[in-house]
Amino acid sequence: MAGSAVTAADQSQGALVGGLAESAREEKRPVRPPGVKMEGVGCSAALGDGAAASPRDLSLVPERIQRREQERQLEVERRKQKRQDQEVEEEKSGFFAAAFARERAAAEELLRGEASAERLEEAASRLQGLRKLLNDSVLFLAAYDLRQGQAALAQLQATLTERRQELQPKKRFAFKARKKDAAGAAQVDAAPAASAAPSPPSTKEEGAPGLSWACGFSNLDSQDLEKRAEELHQRDILLSDLTNCTVRLRGNPNTLRLAKARGCKVLCGPVSTSVFLEDCCDCILAVACQQLRVHTTKDTRIFLQVTSRAIVEDCSGIQFAPYTWSYLGIDKDFQDSGLDRSRNNWDHVDDFNWLARNVPSPNWSILPEAERDIQWD
Repeated sequence: MAGSAVTAADQSQGALVGGLAESAREEKRPVRPPGVKMEGVGCSAALGDGAAASPRDLSLVPERIQRREQERQLEVERRKQKRQDQEVEEEKSGFFAAAFARERAAAEELLRGEASAERLEEAASRLQGLRKLLNDSVLFLAAYDLRQGQAALAQLQATLTERRQELQPKKRFAFKARKKDAAGAAQVDAAPAASAAPSPPSTKEEGAPGLSWACGFSNLDSQDLEKRAEELHQRDILLSDLTNCTVRLRGNPNTLRLAKARGCKVLCGPVSTSVFLEDCCDCILAVACQQLRVHTTKDTRIFLQVTSRAIVEDCSGIQFAPYTWSYLGIDKDFQDSGLDRSRNNWDHVDDFNWLARNVPSPNWSILPEAERDIQWD
């Protein structure tokens, strides 16, 4: 009996001690805030049982869990947004490919059929629509797709030009031997007088039939040069080996290439596709275009409107400013070019010789506003 009495007393005392210990643990256990998952309470209880846990650690556990949960949710949102952006880009690219192929096939069909003024005008209209579609899609198209689109447009433009030439009436051939002999005699008599008169400066027209460059000026010094809309419309322009010249191109060329120019001012209307500068120095260029590439050029100011990003390579001292040149008829030239006048990335420039993203390239800069007041005419 004495043994069982002792055992009962021991059990009662043990229960009392256990109850006190449990009460102490309940007091130390933090109250679970609203919105916190059960795992936080379990973690707190586990730390409360450990001898090394402190009240400060116990109070921080729910905050760490909340912060970790917030970071996880942000990462999930970032991945979701990235996936959505990729889907939108793929959808845009697919729409462009389908629309471009459809309009291109329609234009090719018009150019293959029997040539007439109405069919060619409709083909020209569809070609303009294709050009605008390509310009509007520059920002999301891959470089390969962009090059393919430009090549297709160039081929369609060349075919359209050929068909238009076929519609022009051919000159009649006739023998004029007597007039030719008389004219030859007059030239012989007038030769000494003509040799005494000073010859005017030559204006070399680049590009004989069969060459890619159909229009331009070369090998001139200190000349004021100009071409009008009817001479420039959708043609490839080459300006080369010019020194201290002023060139005004009032119209809508297809491409423009400026090479080996020194101290020149070149003012050009909207160019449907690309502008390329090479080996130029101390020049001023005003141009609107789809793409601009500047190579081995220095100390040149460019007043630019461009729908994509400009590219400089092996250059120094290049300064950019918005395109401000204007002339009578420029609105129609912009419409014919297919360029979007509301989109201008004149200050978005990629330097192929400068790969540091966080440090500005020393090879190009923004022209200060105080230096943008240029007397164009």
